[in-house]
Amino acid sequence: MRLLTRYVLREVGLIFLVTLVALTSFMLLVGAVQAALMQGLGAKQIVIALPYLLPQALMFAIPGTILFAVSMVYGRMSASNELVALKSLGISPMVAVWPSLAMATVLSFATVWLNDLAMSWGFYGVKQVAIDSAEEIAYSVLRSQRSFKSDALEVTVKDVVGRDLIEPRFRLAMGDDGQMVDISARIAQLRSAPGTGKLTLVLYHTIIDGPGIYSEYPDEWIEREVLIQSDRGKDPSPSHLALHEVPGAIERQLELIEQLGERMVALAGKQILLGDFEQLSVGNWHDENKNLQFQKFQLYRMHTEPPRRWANGFSCLCFALVGTAMAIRMRNADVLTSFALCFFPILIVYYPLLAFGLDRAKAGEIHPYAVWLANCILVIWGLWLLRRVLRY
Repeated sequence: MRLLTRYVLREVGLIFLVTLVALTSFMLLVGAVQAALMQGLGAKQIVIALPYLLPQALMFAIPGTILFAVSMVYGRMSASNELVALKSLGISPMVAVWPSLAMATVLSFATVWLNDLAMSWGFYGVKQVAIDSAEEIAYSVLRSQRSFKSDALEVTVKDVVGRDLIEPRFRLAMGDDGQMVDISARIAQLRSAPGTGKLTLVLYHTIIDGPGIYSEYPDEWIEREVLIQSDRGKDPSPSHLALHEVPGAIERQLELIEQLGERMVALAGKQILLGDFEQLSVGNWHDENKNLQFQKFQLYRMHTEPPRRWANGFSCLCFALVGTAMAIRMRNADVLTSFALCFFPILIVYYPLLAFGLDRAKAGEIHPYAVWLANCILVIWGLWLLRRVLRY
């Protein structure tokens, strides 16, 4: 029995590793292109960002890779009557099946961890690379396009000579209230210090113009700092919270929603007390209601995030179960045919159900654990197929 277990694990493991390396490399390439387009990263920054992109690449690659491995191995074993030979010796085919399911279970836990790592550490890591490289990215784009736009600032220039920006015009937020101001200069330079999250504008012959602000600095150099730090720790998106951060975020969100509700009640009471019934109309409460609904939506997303990551991770086990049973039943040794026969039903059943459950759970219309519905369907289907395979 141990010999058979080692044989199955060796066959599945070898194909899994080879395919995983190839598919992960492809996913890394896709992730690098996406990061380059969204964050404006150059070749140097992409190389630095690769460790942060790796968890996401593995997260997407592992489920498909384990499905490919089991469909290939068990399809070949079934087509060559190896499982029939086991039955003729009075050995249950489960002896050959359980090693791959055990391997898929371990991979499921690993994928949950990778999912959590990619959504939190990986996401903010790529963003931090872009922040630390803001100076290089800005100069690169300005030299080619004469304009650059990011979350922190917008800038257009007449020309770029070395490190000098000729006749630049900046638009950025200044002051505690974050009002947008326009800054024009004859010459400017950009300087950044990695790790500070700030970009320094060194300006010559400058005019600053904005709401309640107007200043001129003729024939002198001045400096202005622009905060370009990521929003890590400042109400991050629920999708980018680590799993251990979700319970605390839910508590804070419940407190915020309660405070908003109390404020709306107090405001309505004040308007009634003063007889200001015009202000009680629906139109005047539009912004308050919109903000409250948005905060509730954020709460629903926080509740949905943990089961979503666990469900996504355990798709490895579900895929392996269905793939193993389908490959044995179809008895097809051709790799692509066997994989297609296993993957097509998953494509038309699993992903639509997952998308539906995720969308409705985030909207607060169904329980967050409904995201497991797609996994449950695959498990039931896989167990039914496996039972038939074991019996006949």
